[in-house]
Amino acid sequence: MKTRIGRTSLELLQGDITEMDTDAIVNAANAALKMGGGVAGAILRKGGRVIQEECDRIGGTYVGGAVLTTGGNLRAKYVIHAVGPRMGEGDEDRKLRDATLNSLRLADEHGLKSIAFPAISTGIFGFPMDRCAQIMLSATIEYLKGQTGLERVVFVLWGDQAYKTFEDALKRLTEQLNGDERSS
Repeated sequence: MKTRIGRTSLELLQGDITEMDTDAIVNAANAALKMGGGVAGAILRKGGRVIQEECDRIGGTYVGGAVLTTGGNLRAKYVIHAVGPRMGEGDEDRKLRDATLNSLRLADEHGLKSIAFPAISTGIFGFPMDRCAQIMLSATIEYLKGQTGLERVVFVLWGDQAYKTFEDALKRLTEQLNGDERSS
């Protein structure tokens, strides 16, 4: 599924984020920036140890924060490590929204034109997929309505259910957006 927000293409794809040919891919990171399983493990396996070594030099970031490393052997030139919340830690919605917005800001600060996101915090961190879709997509749409150099934002979902959940959320949000534009 694809839509436009301002000058930016917003897309949903089902597949493997490590195969994306975007300027950056987003890693669903932990605050210590230690790459183990899930998305981070896949990025480490394909991108190489250089990514973990850069993370080790950075040392970590806060929940809701994002940092940038090179992409190692990945097709993407950079990896943005965004720290999403663990379910049950409190204030999870704001922290996920912050992780999304901070990733987008970091991409803009580095002059990147394209970025690919996974469904942050929905793996071992236990965040519900439907809530994740609503928060990440609404934060992205809000960001893209402002000043940005991003030309393409992609959400790369692993599996049919994740894709369908994001697709349903994006349809609802674009209907709301189109309704808001007609009433203004």
